[in-house]
Amino acid sequence: QVQLVESGGGLVQAGGSLRLSCAASLPPFSIYYIYTMGWFRQAPGKEREFVATISRSGGSTYYADSVKGRFTISRDNAENTVYLQMNSLKPEDTAAYYCAGSRSVDRPTDRQYEYNYWGQGTQVTVSS
Repeated sequence: QVQLVESGGGLVQAGGSLRLSCAASLPPFSIYYIYTMGWFRQAPGKEREFVATISRSGGSTYYADSVKGRFTISRDNAENTVYLQMNSLKPEDTAAYYCAGSRSVDRPTDRQYEYNYWGQGTQVTVSS
């Protein structure tokens, strides 16, 4: 069973940056076989929403309009890790951030039902 573990969340002032990591409990290079990876977030009282997704090779990415130009998703298949670099953070970015992996599709996707594996989440709080 694949386990995804997020880290890097915390409290930051508006305008600041954070880098989230998502490590997969797999042998080296095995995350390559999880195909698409993605990040989602859920704010209190709201539904979970798409943030960013990346293809297996890392060559294709897709972002929610709300984070485009501020967030960058990347992956290191040798380290079985996916990252989310978050810059120019805003109070509305406050949420629990979840890493997800898909073996159902081999393309970037914002559809939650296409993801097979989910992490437990890491909290990001942006103060104004």
